[in-house]
Amino acid sequence: MSCQCSHHDEAAKREALEKAFEHYRGVRGALIPLLQEAQEIYGYLPGEVMESIAGELKVPFSKVFGVATFYAQFHLKPRGRNIVRICQGTACHVRGAARVFSSVSDKLGVGRNETTPDLRYTLETVACLGACGLAPVMMVNDDTHGRLTPERAADILKDYE
Repeated sequence: MSCQCSHHDEAAKREALEKAFEHYRGVRGALIPLLQEAQEIYGYLPGEVMESIAGELKVPFSKVFGVATFYAQFHLKPRGRNIVRICQGTACHVRGAARVFSSVSDKLGVGRNETTPDLRYTLETVACLGACGLAPVMMVNDDTHGRLTPERAADILKDYE
């Protein structure tokens, strides 16, 4: 007996996308909300999904792609289950954010804006996390970790495996 889980999962995603199309059919300004819903469904915006959105809205693919690449909220590649954001703001920079980033990057085996092959982590840098008093700072998903050393930052990732 073989499992058709990935096929079933894909069918469920397609059905959810069709429901989103029905909801936004004929609505002006539907492109961004449709992209947001599609990304919620798929975890990112696959090319074929953007092509479907272009067809549904009767707009050129280039417009859909342009919007998806303009806004930082949209992602064109699969992202990890855990999003690791390392602050590069002035306070964090002065207190060793570059070393923290290098340590985490080495531990995960990926660079900036890359995702581990097992889709467990995506590593990003951000301009500021608004926790300057805790510098250097990183967030993993919604959890803020401050006063980091390179060693402690790498160790924190074990809590998210």
